[in-house]
Parts: sequence; structure tokens; C-alpha cells
Amino acid sequence: MGAEQMTGTRSGPLTGLLVVSLEQALAAPLCTSRLAEMGARVIKIERPEGDFARGYDRAARGVSSYFVWTNRGKESLVLDYKRPEDAQLLERMLAQADVFVQNLAPGALARAGFDSAGLRNRHPRLVTCDISGYGDHGEVASLKAYDLLVQCESGLAGISGAPQEPGRIGVSICDIGAGLNATIGVLSALAQRARTGVGCGVAVSLFDGAADWMTVPHVHEVYGNGAPERQGLQHPSIAPYGAFATAQGATVVISIQNEREWSLFCQHFLRDPGLAQDPRFASNTLRVQNRPALNTAIAEVFSSLDTASALQRLSSASTAYGQLRSVADLARHPALRTWPMRVGQEDLDLVAPPVRTPWDCGRHASAPELGEHSAQLRWEFAGQTSSEPSIRTTGVSA
Repeated sequence: MGAEQMTGTRSGPLTGLLVVSLEQALAAPLCTSRLAEMGARVIKIERPEGDFARGYDRAARGVSSYFVWTNRGKESLVLDYKRPEDAQLLERMLAQADVFVQNLAPGALARAGFDSAGLRNRHPRLVTCDISGYGDHGEVASLKAYDLLVQCESGLAGISGAPQEPGRIGVSICDIGAGLNATIGVLSALAQRARTGVGCGVAVSLFDGAADWMTVPHVHEVYGNGAPERQGLQHPSIAPYGAFATAQGATVVISIQNEREWSLFCQHFLRDPGLAQDPRFASNTLRVQNRPALNTAIAEVFSSLDTASALQRLSSASTAYGQLRSVADLARHPALRTWPMRVGQEDLDLVAPPVRTPWDCGRHASAPELGEHSAQLRWEFAGQTSSEPSIRTTGVSA
């Protein structure tokens, strides 16, 4: 039985490639789900109790929302690589694989003989991707690295939230960033292999991704006048760029990026053209320095208008704006794209992948039940060696 028959994976640029992943939680599963969306066959290896993300919640009609999001279109194999017979099975699978992804604790696979460098020595065309919290070396490598902890360790939480207290980014942003960085790394390694014929190792960490996003605050802290303080719904270095309440209590966020926009805003929204040349507000630097007075002037106008009138004036001024919406509002947002996905015995409308491509099929393959494909996969890879024909469904090679 071919991969497309088993999982419903559609044709795409990675069709014919085999990805094996020892993965759990969010970062690695997100990476391999993106590869599956590109057509790769993804075999997800789980411990007997399963990926613990299966138990995070039951929001998706009794199934974990995290799991259905990041595991659609994969095959699930229950395997314990510490058992000799399962270690042999894993080795046979990796002999046929194009990509191996793992996000276990640093050193866990090395102790079992499956470290990335050793795997590539045995299987030179293999691309390996290691995902960790803080990297594999150094004094913090052994720290557990759950998303909120990395938000705090990286300083991200320190610049997020209201002035009164720090705040967590409301989604698992460090896990998500690591997963997407891993996808970039794997695709880059496959592109290099297409030229050289040899695989390589890539590695990403949650902390490295968060630190990369902190480049601007870091530069301000080390070379400037200090990192920006927490601003809530305001921008630390651009003004006006923040939230204002209408007479109906709705929150509207506006953004002024240059002097032309500021002049139009004063003329058409504030209806006070002279304010554009006020010595306190004549440049972005001055507006930031005098933000309290600036915000007061803008807030007075917003508070005198109902929401519809405020939005109409903003449109007339060509001012960029957005409304502060709830998750319930997101579910009804005109820009939201959804795809059906089978969960249990029914279809749920889930958010569609963010990259729009010619190979979109408009429907997600299901996330696998724990061990759903174990029997088939154990039969398929029984006795295979690297000298035997590939299990790939096409002749495509990257």
C-alpha cells in the first residue's frame, strides 16, 4: 500500500520523499506537518503512551487541538528504540529515509546509537534535523525548554504585556518559531543535497529563534539607550501607533508610518491640519517624546465618535487601522480561510495552511490514531536494508 493510499497525502514538491520523525509536543510535529503539506510521506514514531500532545486538551470534538493541527497526513508507528528489535526496525527505516527529525532531550538518541552525525555516516544522503530548547552544548543545554519558559528566558515576555506587568505571548510562539525554522533548515539541506548528493545536519533551538526575534530590543539595550519598556498596545518607537477607544467602547489600533500619513491623519481624521506642524509632533521622534499629549489629543476625537464613524474617517485619511478582535471574532473574520479535516466521524473546519500554493487540495488529511499504521509499517520495513529498493512512491529525489 503506497503512502498516498494510506494517508491521503497529496502530490507536491516533496512527493516521493520519506521523512521519519521521533517527535513530540509542538516544534518537531509542526515542522514535519509542513513537509507533509508539501507532499512528503511522514512517519511519526511514538512511544507506547503516545505523543503527550495527544492529551493537551479535547477541544477538537474530543481530540487535542494541538495534535490535529500538527499531525495531519502522517502515519503513526509505535516504537521503542531502546528495544533491540525496534532499534533494528528504526535503522532500516532510516536507511530508506530522506529526512530524520527529532526533538527528544539532548543526548537521548546518542545514547541509543542514533545521534545525527552517526546516522549520516551510515546513510550519507540522509538529512538530519535536531530541535532542542537551548542547543546541544553548554551549561543550559540540559534545561527543560517549554514555550513559556523560553519566552521568559529570552526576554520576550519582559517586553510583552502592559507597563504594570510582563505578559506571555498568547500562543506557543517559541515552539512555533522553532518548527518553522526547522522547516527552513530541512528545505535548505534538501536543496544542497540536490547539488552535492550528500545530506547534512541542521539544528535549531527554541531559544535561538526567540533571540533572533529580540534583535532590535537587544541592539537598543547593548548599543542604544536601553531596551524599550513594555507598551501594551503601543509601539515603543513609532507614534501614533496604538489603541484608542470609540464612544461605543470598541478598541481601534492605528498606525502612522511617515509624515505624509501623519498630515493626512491630522487633516481628515482629527480635522486639525495645523496639528501636523505642531512643534511637539512635527516628526516621529518628537511624537514619541511627547506621546502622552499626542495620545490625549487623539483619544478625545476617538471618544467623540461611534465606531462606524471612526472607521469611516480613518479610511478617508488613508490611515492604517485594525480592530481589537476576540477569537470569536476571528472565527467570523472575512479574511479567515478554513479547510475541512476529518476528526473522528465528522469534518471540522480548521484554519487553512498559511502558504497558498498550486498543490493545495482544499482538504486536510486526518491526524493518525496512536499506532494506526504500526502493523503495516512493521511489515513494510521488515528485513529491508539500504541496498534494497526505496519505498518511495515516485522516483523524485531532492
